[in-house]
Amino acid sequence: MRSQISSLKRSAPQFTFGSITLAVVTLSCLYLHAHFAATAFAYLLVVLLFSLMGSFIASSALCILAIAALAYYFAPPAFTLRIEDPQDLPVVVAFFIVSIVGTHLIGKLRQEREAARVAAGKLQQSAADLEDREKRWRAIFEHNPAMYFMVDEAGTVLNVNTFGATQLGYARAELTGQSVLRVFLEEDRGFVRKCIRRCLEDIGQSRTWDVQKVRKDGSVLWVRENAKAMLWADNQPIVLIACEDITERKRTELALQRSEAHLAQAQELSHTGSFSWNATSGEAFWSKETFRIFQLDPETAPAPQLVIERTHPDDRVSVKETIDRAMRDLRDFEHEYRLLLPDGSVKHIHARARVTRTASGEIEFVGAATDITAARRAEQQLRRSEAYLAEAQHLSHTGSWSWDVYGLDFVYRSAEVDRLFGFSPQESVSIETIRSRIHPDDLPRLQEVQRQAIEHKEGRFEYDFRILLPDGGIRRIHSVAHVVVGSDGNVSELIGTHMDVTEQHAARERLENTLAALRESEQRFRDYAETASDWLWETGPDHQVTHLSEHTSTAGILAKRLMGLPRWDIARDVEEEPEKWRQHRAMLEAHLPFRDLVYRTVNRIGSPIYVRTSGKPFFDGKGNFLGYRGVSTDITATIRADQAEQELRKAQAELAHVTRVTTLGELTTTIAHEINQPLAAIISNADACLGWMGREAPNLSAARSSVEWIIEDAIRASEVIRRVRALAKKGEIEMVALDINEVVKDVIALVTRELVSHRVSLRTELTAALPTILGDRIQLQQVIINLVMNGIEAMEAVTDRTRELLIQSSKDDLGHVQLAVTDCGIGVAEDDADRVLDPFFTTKASGLGMGLSICRSIVEAHGGRLSIVHKDGPGATFQFALPQHKEAVS
Repeated sequence: MRSQISSLKRSAPQFTFGSITLAVVTLSCLYLHAHFAATAFAYLLVVLLFSLMGSFIASSALCILAIAALAYYFAPPAFTLRIEDPQDLPVVVAFFIVSIVGTHLIGKLRQEREAARVAAGKLQQSAADLEDREKRWRAIFEHNPAMYFMVDEAGTVLNVNTFGATQLGYARAELTGQSVLRVFLEEDRGFVRKCIRRCLEDIGQSRTWDVQKVRKDGSVLWVRENAKAMLWADNQPIVLIACEDITERKRTELALQRSEAHLAQAQELSHTGSFSWNATSGEAFWSKETFRIFQLDPETAPAPQLVIERTHPDDRVSVKETIDRAMRDLRDFEHEYRLLLPDGSVKHIHARARVTRTASGEIEFVGAATDITAARRAEQQLRRSEAYLAEAQHLSHTGSWSWDVYGLDFVYRSAEVDRLFGFSPQESVSIETIRSRIHPDDLPRLQEVQRQAIEHKEGRFEYDFRILLPDGGIRRIHSVAHVVVGSDGNVSELIGTHMDVTEQHAARERLENTLAALRESEQRFRDYAETASDWLWETGPDHQVTHLSEHTSTAGILAKRLMGLPRWDIARDVEEEPEKWRQHRAMLEAHLPFRDLVYRTVNRIGSPIYVRTSGKPFFDGKGNFLGYRGVSTDITATIRADQAEQELRKAQAELAHVTRVTTLGELTTTIAHEINQPLAAIISNADACLGWMGREAPNLSAARSSVEWIIEDAIRASEVIRRVRALAKKGEIEMVALDINEVVKDVIALVTRELVSHRVSLRTELTAALPTILGDRIQLQQVIINLVMNGIEAMEAVTDRTRELLIQSSKDDLGHVQLAVTDCGIGVAEDDADRVLDPFFTTKASGLGMGLSICRSIVEAHGGRLSIVHKDGPGATFQFALPQHKEAVS
């Protein structure tokens, strides 16, 4: 419909101007009293002239308008649409036919000229695109932010990109032609030689290693080298090496290892193990010391259930309640419990955890578990030996005392108090001695407690102070006291306890240091994520970008330009792949995670790039949807490599087709003979049939037999043509289940004439009931024909023995279907045996050396292997083995 409207729009101006011109011509002819034929000729010129503008519809309309004007103005009688003079009628008819035919021919000519112009433009554009692509890939090699080296098998640098040379402080000319070993440490050069040698031993196989390189100024950097060997010009192997600078990553790894070692040693000394537990995903982490405390194998997957299983039966209920309460209320927890270990021993554990929120918004408990078994045993022993202090020991599990607020002396002090202050048991000490043991900064606090006790006569006091020991050490004390009022209503004593919290304070400091180290480690991991090759992103509830990590510039993406845009506005393939984006948006609306969405966009300079992205929705504590967080990767290089591989496969298919057509050219005589034979038989049988039918009493039975023979010969000729057309056909590979013996029989039908003309006898040993294979019939026929023709050519010079070609099919030890072609010709020289299957290698004077190489590619594409078998006596054997069809095996 649009094309019709467009055609009418183009026809309108042509018809308008043509009508005006016809009017002018009509007036001129009327004025000049022009003859009818002259006027018709003038109209014809106008119609043909305006047909050059390209619209056949307008030209036809002008033609009709001109005929009407002729009939109306110039055919007598005037001003009627009838033609009275019979001589004018042929002129009108001729005018109509010539104008219509002329208009059509002119339009056809314009179309062909336009098509030729478009084809020339496309050809010129293709050449320009090819040149642009070559320049682009050369620019990528030169300016890619990675080091690229190309070295030969001797280790000489053939080429290096500008970035790589600059990173090492050299100009390209300084490295080209030099040994690549000069940029490595002396002690690493043997390792590098070994790596390059391994690449050369396995052409096409990628290898990766980490090694240090030396800059021109003597500084050292760590690189990760990815290398692959390939065959270059003149079939010479070269090694292409891509180097990634991982210096900072190595430093980060070493620093992290040192930090983890220090943390593990600190935990071992303090008998404190750290743990984390993700309340959302259920994932847990235990330090090495935690596994040791629980006497579990470090390879065991940690989980809260393991804690409950190791807990003493009497404490399991309280431990489970603590864990359930922490999960339900999502708050810090602290508790003590006992472990019943497999050897029957009991451990006392003090566990404390804090609720944190991860970077992805998940709730996580981070804490420490301390083995306090020794402390608990000491407290139990003290409780048994000092039963009369049960209340004080119940409060603090430490020394108890009674202080005379007026006499300023201990009324009573337990042995534990003496130990805390460093006094000898039952030693008489003065107030000055006591004050000398208290840290000067803490004395005012103790005096204030005593003053408040006397003034208020009630209350419970808790305070901390430090004791200065005779050996210079410091002990931290936590004291709890309450007032004792005498019968006179005045305060007489303070009774309380002193608790040594030095170890707890140290443990708290260690725990805080541990948490700080964990936070530092978390920051290091966050920094590592920020400096990785991928970039992080975040979108809001409306799916618009709210955050991009800063290093998106490494992919050529300008982060500020993408802020506030949904992903489908960033992509450039929404209209090309609407179904993909419809499904993606449906997943986003359903708040489902997604993985490996690949789309095309452009970088900040407008060049197309491909991005793979994955994301996961996140919610607040109430379950409200907040948006998505995820990671994206620039996979342009991978996509380009896949496209290049597809082009290579297409080129290989084209080359295989050319080879088949060439082979058919060589088999022209055989094909002609195979077709002529049934054709001659058809003619002979047809003559016989006519003879049988031409008798006075037609012999219908004999005529029927002749017709049946004609049909059989026609089918035979048709089969030959079918085989030839199949080989000449250029189409997609069709993998179907095949019987290799049937493929061999098709080939024999095509090469029989070649065997006869070269005086070669064919012998076949085809094993019956072989398993089917999965393959393309035409390509496998091409392989067998090539091997047979090579065998025939190899026996051309043989005159002293029978020229015999043997085709064998069998099943090898691995269960593969195997086909071998053996000749008794000149054989293959021992020096050429390893190269005979390589591309462009040939022993023929006029050969291209691609036949066997293409055969090898076809066999390998079918999952098999083509090889040459050494045999006793003259000649050579080429064989290939293909795996069984899996459905046939099952």
